[in-house]
Amino acid sequence: MDIVLELFDTFLFDRLYATALPASIAGHGSQQSGHATVTFASMRELPTSVASSTQLWKLEPSEYAFMSSWPRDNVWRQTLSLYLITWLFGLVVYFICASLSYVFIFDHTTFTHPKYLKNQVKLEIKQASISLPIMAIFTVPFFVGEVRGYAKLYDAPANAPFWLYNILQFPLFIFFTDFFIYWIHRGLHHPSVYKTLHKPHHKWIMPTPYASHAFHPLDGFAQSVPYHIFPFLFPLNKVAYVILFAFINIWTVFIHDGEYVANSSIINGAACHTMHHLYFNYNYGQFTTLWDRFGGSYRQPNEELFRRESKMSKQEWERQCKEMETVQKEVEGDDDRHYGDEARRLQKKVM
Repeated sequence: MDIVLELFDTFLFDRLYATALPASIAGHGSQQSGHATVTFASMRELPTSVASSTQLWKLEPSEYAFMSSWPRDNVWRQTLSLYLITWLFGLVVYFICASLSYVFIFDHTTFTHPKYLKNQVKLEIKQASISLPIMAIFTVPFFVGEVRGYAKLYDAPANAPFWLYNILQFPLFIFFTDFFIYWIHRGLHHPSVYKTLHKPHHKWIMPTPYASHAFHPLDGFAQSVPYHIFPFLFPLNKVAYVILFAFINIWTVFIHDGEYVANSSIINGAACHTMHHLYFNYNYGQFTTLWDRFGGSYRQPNEELFRRESKMSKQEWERQCKEMETVQKEVEGDDDRHYGDEARRLQKKVM
């Protein structure tokens, strides 16, 4: 995260902090000696250079980097900056990824599915917008620990434990996080916490890409903890860290886009995750089906999902709804969702 922080410092935060919290030479001098005219000692207190976050490139800091009473390595500045990045930049990434998927990938025929909610996209965006700033509060301590050197992040490939590790770190990250997210996610389905913490995400029976981050804040944070713990336990290249951070956000949108590209028995893609939203107690994994198979919770996606003529047929939808309503009653009790016009029309037809 120090690479990201340096980019924001160089192009945005240095100037903001210099303007909001300017350095006071005279003030420093009076604290040092009691005389406002003595400034040389205080001048030596001001930073004259900033450390680069990586050996791979060098960003030249502007004059503003040395003009704030909160220099770049000030822990309070780092905390505030990382919170703003996690919240606001995270919100921007969410909107960009979800919107691109919504416009170019998501099948808008889903709007007529009987379990699509009234004003669902607005509700998904509202839930995500409320959750992200709260999730950021819990996430920032991990990022601060990283930029202050407590994690096992390394810079150049030559700094890896051994050369092959530069490749192995990627499957290791997927394996580690997939294992723990499986158990965390499955735990969130326990009746003692489900309705409070996880049901807000299961409100979306037929999710759109905007549902990807529409969690209860503690739910979203809990499922992200393995990502943040990993670099404190295992070496991880700094650039690989940024790549994986971007990948996670894209993947989270991808599994909610409703476009079932491949019927894989290994990858826990959009089809597998759709089964989870429809039938609740299956396919808890994030990336693979490995732990669902191990834990007895894997459910193969229906073949109908991979053929458009059957995927969007009323017959298939009615079959989905019948099974979903049975499971939903067992898991949640009475259904308090408000469905759209198509749902009410279909319900009247069935009745």
